[in-house]
Amino acid sequence: MQNNLNVIVYNFVDMLSHARTEMEVIRELVDDEKAYRSITVSWFENSPLHDILKQVAAKKARLVITTDHGTVNVTEPSKIVGDRNVNANLRYKQGKSLTYEKKDVFEIRNPADAFLPKSNVSTAYVFAKEYKYFVYPNNYNYYVTYYRNTFQHGGVSLEEMIIPYITLSAK
Repeated sequence: MQNNLNVIVYNFVDMLSHARTEMEVIRELVDDEKAYRSITVSWFENSPLHDILKQVAAKKARLVITTDHGTVNVTEPSKIVGDRNVNANLRYKQGKSLTYEKKDVFEIRNPADAFLPKSNVSTAYVFAKEYKYFVYPNNYNYYVTYYRNTFQHGGVSLEEMIIPYITLSAK
């Protein structure tokens, strides 16, 4: 409490969103957005973070809470094809010789225009629009079902890009 600034990084909510995608048990417990929010509230109310916030309030200290990125609940698949060097993110792809539905993406053909790195001469970036997520044609139906209604990040939607924060002071 004697420091001018203390920083605590809690990434539970991000871990939960990834676990919801990757772990069948979590997927069944948290099968929709309402359940996801409910389990997050339950975790928070019983977490060490909640205890820390109470201690900070008792000391009448000021607290800033923020995150490193937002997420979006993806609901609509968009087919994409690329070589084996294309990244794995569901909300953006970087690579050469990408084939995709133009209406589904925000594309950057010249990465330098957006201050993005350029791995080779033909590197391009595509970002999924709205609530879309990228799926390769291989096992398409399996991955459409697997990732639908999951929280993802890495895109350029407002939900993913605007970093919310709040400054709290004890009363």
